[in-house]
Amino acid sequence: MIPLSHYLVLSAVLFALSVMGVFLNRKNLVIILMAIELLLLAVNINFVAFSYYLDDPAGQVFVFFILTVAAAEAAIGLAILILLFRNRRSINVQDLDHLKG
Repeated sequence: MIPLSHYLVLSAVLFALSVMGVFLNRKNLVIILMAIELLLLAVNINFVAFSYYLDDPAGQVFVFFILTVAAAEAAIGLAILILLFRNRRSINVQDLDHLKG
């Protein structure tokens, strides 16, 4: 049986990678969206691990809600990305300052 600390360390590593992906990469919108998805995955690992070790299914129910939000975020984010690429011919985040009102 794998101890809880292994799951928490894995989740912390994924969370740190996702935060670095968001803050260090300020250019590519696709990588930023993938880093946000990785952040949600790290949270899901914590919920499932604690749910299993505490014998409480509430954490697994929260995972379903998080997966629903992540799917909606990915769909809307990619739709916005496609529209921006059609209008600007670039997915560079720094080119999006022209959209300010």
